Amino acid sequence: MKKKQIKGMLLLLLAAIIWGSAFVAQSVGMEYVGPFTFNCVRTLIGGIVLIPCITLLNHGKVKKKMTSSEKKRLMIGGICCGIALAIGSTLQQFGIMYTTVGKAGFITAFYIIIVPILGLLLGKKCGLSVWISVMIALIGLYFLCITDGFSIGKGDSYVFLGALAFAIHILVIDYFTQFNDGVKMSCIQFFSCGIICFIPMILFEHPEISTILLAWKPILYAGVLSCGVGYTLQMVGQKNMNPTVASLILSLESVISVIAGFLVLHQNLSQRELIGCALMFIAIILAQLPGEN
Repeated sequence: MKKKQIKGMLLLLLAAIIWGSAFVAQSVGMEYVGPFTFNCVRTLIGGIVLIPCITLLNHGKVKKKMTSSEKKRLMIGGICCGIALAIGSTLQQFGIMYTTVGKAGFITAFYIIIVPILGLLLGKKCGLSVWISVMIALIGLYFLCITDGFSIGKGDSYVFLGALAFAIHILVIDYFTQFNDGVKMSCIQFFSCGIICFIPMILFEHPEISTILLAWKPILYAGVLSCGVGYTLQMVGQKNMNPTVASLILSLESVISVIAGFLVLHQNLSQRELIGCALMFIAIILAQLPGEN
């Protein structure tokens, strides 16, 4: 396995760990503010956090002036990612209001199926081992997240549409990171997402500064770690990696959330959940075996 792929895999795994452990912040934040407000504030924070990071990363480097076409491509990439992120994260937040956490986690992870299917339409082929990994991961997620049967409701539909948007988000990143600096594009992504969420926030939620301040801890955590760190790790880690394999690694956030609940909240893992975790890890390892990925 190439060093770049190993590095990318580790960065994506770290992103999955951050997202899996950040779910508590998302849930708590929704007790104080609406989904548009939560996403608007946290993504703007994520964008602001990355500005000094970009400065530090460029410190001491020979500055190469970007051409107008390179600037345009960077802006288009960041805005496209921001649109997909705004749609996906907002639909997910709305869905969580009407469905259980387990079902939301399972349905969101459907992007591991959607990504390779959409990828085929874009000429991104996968080897047999990757397709087998996808199916094993899907079975694992079912064992992990669905404990009380399965039925389709209003919230489930929102979450599924969000999963479709996240799948598109992964493919958009896969395309634009070939040409652009991942950290800069991530910064533009967050500001684009924040601006998109700002309009419905003002029209439908009428947030007050006092309520936003009540939710400052979960918003700050989600903004700095989940957005600023997590999505930037995705941007950088996904470069030079098959998008289907990347989606498999990122789907480990469901496993991480269960493990975090066990370690931090002392929530015992059932035999069913342990089987789900094991299947997920087997799927990830299988996808990394040498072959046509």
